[in-house]
Amino acid sequence: MPALFLSHGAPPLVDDARWVAQLQELTAGLPRPKAILMASAHWESAPLMLGATETVPLVYDFGGFERRYYETTYTAPGAPELATRIEKLMPDSEHVARTNRGLDHGAYVPLTVMYPDADIPVLQMSLPTLEPDRLLELGRRLAPLRDEGVLIVGSGFTTHGLPFLRDWRTDAAAPGWSREFDAWTAETLARGAVDELADFRDRAPGMPFAHPTIEHFAPMFLTLGAADDPERAPEQPIEGFWMGLSKRSFQVA
Repeated sequence: MPALFLSHGAPPLVDDARWVAQLQELTAGLPRPKAILMASAHWESAPLMLGATETVPLVYDFGGFERRYYETTYTAPGAPELATRIEKLMPDSEHVARTNRGLDHGAYVPLTVMYPDADIPVLQMSLPTLEPDRLLELGRRLAPLRDEGVLIVGSGFTTHGLPFLRDWRTDAAAPGWSREFDAWTAETLARGAVDELADFRDRAPGMPFAHPTIEHFAPMFLTLGAADDPERAPEQPIEGFWMGLSKRSFQVA
């Protein structure tokens, strides 16, 4: 299996025909996973935590949207064997805990588009750190799962400067800081310059407006760490903007 970084968006992103078509096209080109491991910007917790493995509920971790977004269901089976496998992949220095936490919107929103039948086992794990180097190492430890048919997905957003948006229309023009940060990310990914990406807080144009907090960029490094060669340029099948934010997403081999 490849590994993915997805810009997941708020729940209304499922109403954006362009994003849905892009994500469906990306999914159509993937082998069918035996299980899916999701790491979302919306679950930071140390030590490393694994979510529900029996019935997998949803966490409606947002506010101010239409009622229908709180009625979304996604009854995917749990993945207890995957949870056990992850525990065995971790060194003694990386404590792993379990919880019954469900899938947050960073996990289930893209899954409702990618695998709408909800028939593939899903496990969500927390981000135990936001530091790129540590997430790259965590991705390396998880990489063997790809050979076992597991789709590893880091779910965030390539730009996420919500406090600095002034036009809240879904088709709003991207602010300069969002365009500049997106272009830098695309070019740096294309060069395979992982060290530069990891130093984005100091190197990237548009900071700190693009990421006043960094949790939506951090999942990218888990995905890159799971690559066979993190410095090989990934495919970038999804680009463009939604509400002025970059929805750039990529796939590593």
